[in-house]
Amino acid sequence: MAKTGPVTREIAESLAIAALGFLARDHDRLGRFLSVTGMGPEMIRKAAADPSFLAGVLDHIVSDEALLVAFAQQAAIDPRTVERAQALLVGGMPEVP
Repeated sequence: MAKTGPVTREIAESLAIAALGFLARDHDRLGRFLSVTGMGPEMIRKAAADPSFLAGVLDHIVSDEALLVAFAQQAAIDPRTVERAQALLVGGMPEVP
């Protein structure tokens, strides 16, 4: 995963999958995410292939500053990279290098 430079769609989707793994490793975090989305745990694997679901994962992460910072620290990236990836997946516009 890129730590600097532009965020591509591929990087944004990889980051969203990493964020989903981050949520899944903590029962409370995953529970809050499932509660917000209305999904059951059995639905996550199939949903992870959907770009709009991946955008939702990053929406969830960036909507909570403490969660954003914790994920960014765990992934060893700047929180702004997560925010840029979320914006790309939601808006679909690639960054201009």
